[in-house]
Amino acid sequence: MLRLTHKWLEQEVDAIKNQGLYRQLRTISPSSRSKKSYIDGKENIMASSNNYLGLAGDKRLTDEAVTIMKEYGVGSTGSRLTTGNTIWHEKLEQRIAEFKNEEAALVFSSGYLANIGVISSLAGSEDIILSDQFNHASIIDGCRLSKAKTSVYRHTDMEDLEVKLIHNQHFRRRFIVTDGVFSMDGNIAPLREIKVLAEKYDAYIIVDDAHATGVIGKNGRGTADHFDVPVDVTVGTFSKAIGTEGGFVAGSRPLIDYLRNRARSFIFQTALPPGIMAATIKAIDIIESTPELQSHLQHLIHLIRTELLDYGFDIRGEHTPILPVIIGESEKSMYFSKALEKEGIFAPAIRPPSVPNGESRIRMTIMAAHTEQDIQQICKTFYNVGKKLEVI
Repeated sequence: MLRLTHKWLEQEVDAIKNQGLYRQLRTISPSSRSKKSYIDGKENIMASSNNYLGLAGDKRLTDEAVTIMKEYGVGSTGSRLTTGNTIWHEKLEQRIAEFKNEEAALVFSSGYLANIGVISSLAGSEDIILSDQFNHASIIDGCRLSKAKTSVYRHTDMEDLEVKLIHNQHFRRRFIVTDGVFSMDGNIAPLREIKVLAEKYDAYIIVDDAHATGVIGKNGRGTADHFDVPVDVTVGTFSKAIGTEGGFVAGSRPLIDYLRNRARSFIFQTALPPGIMAATIKAIDIIESTPELQSHLQHLIHLIRTELLDYGFDIRGEHTPILPVIIGESEKSMYFSKALEKEGIFAPAIRPPSVPNGESRIRMTIMAAHTEQDIQQICKTFYNVGKKLEVI
């Protein structure tokens, strides 16, 4: 029996390698939930995890998950609309709505599925989506899956957004879609200015709060709360600061009713296990009742930003746990990352297509689990490597 040749795949992989963009998996143990992890058997300070509040390994969450797992089992057995819905899914949706100060919420199996489901369901062939240049891949894919036209405006450029809104008034509906906190740059969307333009030109606002929930806003309520600006749709994930797994959308009751009946990535996706839902409720309770987690995180962010800027590093971002250290070329950023790891700091390089050409970087993230001593060690190592590689 003849098989199709895979020579073309080998050639494609070789091309990726030649561009310095080849990616491989690393074995992390016990996991990135801790501030210290073993990477391929060697202990490192974890400086790249999205576990911003350190809750992924919190015993209160794991105990809650195990308790419910013993009653419900480890799997959900089906989609939410068939056999997968439980009281814990419904309790979590009510809890999210309360947390986000919205009428209702809907849980998806991941933040990625939430974005593609929401955007592709809401925007039709007579509509236009205005999407920030640096939006997450899940937003980009949601735009592609929709039948709407997509117009990309320059990153956080409100003049460019307004020009595009003016030129596209003939569409039935206009949707402005933006990350709340941008995952690769760590900056916050100018939501007040976006709101002004949305009201002026009759547009809906969709905010992806994946990296904002738990981090900014009162008690970690996110971008809209941070600016005290209401939005039409908030999408988010539990896999960052909340420390569990899954995604959600929050908004008006009619919005949630509509998505429950139209979002294909909700309708046809197996539900998350009830134990994860219960642990997520516990995490939200902890975030709301423990504001010192946020304040400690902000303190550490200020410390490391100040020191690295004083050293002369090119740092992006603002008041968020994401601190991109711009290196430039892909190959040099890889050398930088490997040198950090050799000294016990795990912070991988981020290269194109995740970031623009010439802007490869070390995407460092800070967790509330870190100590001031950890921050000093990270800074010292960055300084030594930066001097050695002539980055500073």
